[in-house]
Amino acid sequence: MTDDQAPPAPPVDTAPARPRSCDPQELGFTRRPPVPWLAPLLLISTGLRALLALLFGAYLDKRELQNSLSSDGYREPGDQDGLWLDYVADLGDGFDATYSVAYLLAQREITVEGQRLPRGDVLVMGGDQVYPTASGEAYEDRCKGPYQAALPQVRPGEQMPNLYAVPGNHDWYDGLTAFLRLFARSRDNDLGGWCTPQHRSYFSIELPSDWWLFALDEQSGAYLDDPQLRYFEQAATALGPESRVILVVPAPSWVKAVDNPGAYDAVDYFVRKVIAPTGAQVRLLLSGDLHHYARYTGPDRELITCGGGGAYLYPTHKLPERIEVPPRDSLTRRPSRTESYRLTARYPDAARSRRYGWGVFGRLPLRNPGFLTLLGLLHTLLMLAMAGVAVQRAGTSDRGLFSVPMVGMLAIILIGAGLFAKPPSAGGKRHARHWILGLSHGIAQIALATLGTWIWLTLPFHDWPGALPVITAGVLYGPVAGFVAGQLTAAYLLVAGAFGVNLNELFAGQGIEDAKCFLRLHFGPTGELTIYPIAIDRISRSWQADPDGAPDTSWMSPTDPLPARFAEPPLTLR
Repeated sequence: MTDDQAPPAPPVDTAPARPRSCDPQELGFTRRPPVPWLAPLLLISTGLRALLALLFGAYLDKRELQNSLSSDGYREPGDQDGLWLDYVADLGDGFDATYSVAYLLAQREITVEGQRLPRGDVLVMGGDQVYPTASGEAYEDRCKGPYQAALPQVRPGEQMPNLYAVPGNHDWYDGLTAFLRLFARSRDNDLGGWCTPQHRSYFSIELPSDWWLFALDEQSGAYLDDPQLRYFEQAATALGPESRVILVVPAPSWVKAVDNPGAYDAVDYFVRKVIAPTGAQVRLLLSGDLHHYARYTGPDRELITCGGGGAYLYPTHKLPERIEVPPRDSLTRRPSRTESYRLTARYPDAARSRRYGWGVFGRLPLRNPGFLTLLGLLHTLLMLAMAGVAVQRAGTSDRGLFSVPMVGMLAIILIGAGLFAKPPSAGGKRHARHWILGLSHGIAQIALATLGTWIWLTLPFHDWPGALPVITAGVLYGPVAGFVAGQLTAAYLLVAGAFGVNLNELFAGQGIEDAKCFLRLHFGPTGELTIYPIAIDRISRSWQADPDGAPDTSWMSPTDPLPARFAEPPLTLR
């Protein structure tokens, strides 16, 4: 086990010049808006990338190649007051939300409900450092740029805090290429004022008082590769019966195992084969992926999801109140003993989460104009086809143009609605409720198109000569139909969400930037671990450049205060 200490801060004159404005030319990156998750082209491209990652991920797996890289673990001993460690996940989305969190993480100290909490000596990023897909440009604008702007450097002579990162499924969409270039470089190993010492996509850190942090790379939930297992088996030789382990994983498989019993298998295998033989205890499992804060408590272990680093809010009101880990219906032949865990805290609370859900009627059209355009186009084509049949233009080119594709249009809407209820790239089983709700949505859209056709035929436009009816339909009917169909989709999402279907789409379509969170952990000198879950009810949407600030201060500061509070009272583990 080596003692990788961060190098001293670079001299002031080698640091990037402070920008005098928020212009991209001054910042060196572009402040990106939130990802419009229901945009048609984005849905298609992201779905294809997810499908390719699922089908060919094993052939593009770079974890086997990492066996040739350094196998050293890391040591963060802290000082006489212990060690502070920050955890953030799901951060690489819109600038305002991402930078609001980064700004608080970078401050030398924040005060939360009267408690002064210094900046972490270590920062762990828990997955999905970029959205929607990984690329060098996306990392630059959505991750590296905002975090460098938040902490451009530390004070001269001061030790740089170390930054470690775990890849999530979005980091894996390019086979982990851009992730390794940013976080596992052998030269220029810094991200603003943070040092990036890691060499692999997984790592182990020895912490004070025989606490350990093991961060796994599950390659989108596929499996744990042999070089990674050997790496952790070597690290685990330093563990003993008094050791306490924090296990950082890319996704909360303990929650996902409720619908997909195999989701927890890789984590359970790791605990049984690597940790359990040493006698050490896994006291905390920590992940992002679901964009909220939730904590489940068991007999001797806490399971925390904290994915509030910048991505759209994910609901909390449908979380199961109790879960069994590992699930009893897992196909693993010799799983660990099943324990019951209860939901003890969540942020935002269930009532606020439900209220956010009702906001879909206003937010969906504002966040996803391209989705409404697609709906308007589909409804216009279907209306023209239905109108052609209704007027029975037998033997004319109109009938050939409009009535023949009607069956195809009906099939497209029904199949599309069915797939929308449970996309092929989504995990878990497809239940009857997915089919019923999906087809009901499709039928409702067809009923709306029928009503639109009846209204259209009462107007004089359909009798105009030549191509004028088609042009008029595109100009007048399409936008109205798209908006109404969007509201129908919003109503469907709200109803389906009540049955646990399309919950992700209900909130992804809204792109809620508020209600963000991160963790600040303190390893005390007497061996206790205190977890401070920090909640940001409302992010900042207005920033001002600070060209004359000290070299170690953030390049931009909020024009209004950016208050933080505890998502729940601090928790102490021993």
